Amino acid sequence: MALILIRGENNSKLLNAIADVERHANLNIITKPKVIDADYADKIVEKILNSPLRTKSKVATAFRVKEDITVSILQIKKIHPPAHIVVISDEYDVYDELNAKLDDSRNFKGYYSNKSKGTQLKDYKVGSKSSSSNMNNYM
Repeated sequence: MALILIRGENNSKLLNAIADVERHANLNIITKPKVIDADYADKIVEKILNSPLRTKSKVATAFRVKEDITVSILQIKKIHPPAHIVVISDEYDVYDELNAKLDDSRNFKGYYSNKSKGTQLKDYKVGSKSSSSNMNNYM
């Protein structure tokens, strides 16, 4: 399990970055994204990079993904999101602190998963018994 921290200019860019992580990096988000204080997120990234940031963020979010750290880093490298994404490894001292903070933080509004939760195939055949009664059946 890896922690993903996203910093950005506004909520819209963060939502797009989360969607990119899920759709294009093919990572499975296992917790709802949580609101993280932007200054706190900047300090975490400065500790990881061991250098000051050129630009400060205005909003930030963090969440856990199912994949391990190495896979997460390799998949994130492949995409070009509209916000700064950092995969936080358990070898950093801020990992445990951020992981605990996720349990107490409020949910990041506007996010919904685009991935299907069910493993059962849907039957879209016209006239099938499993179709919803509200749908028009053309026969």
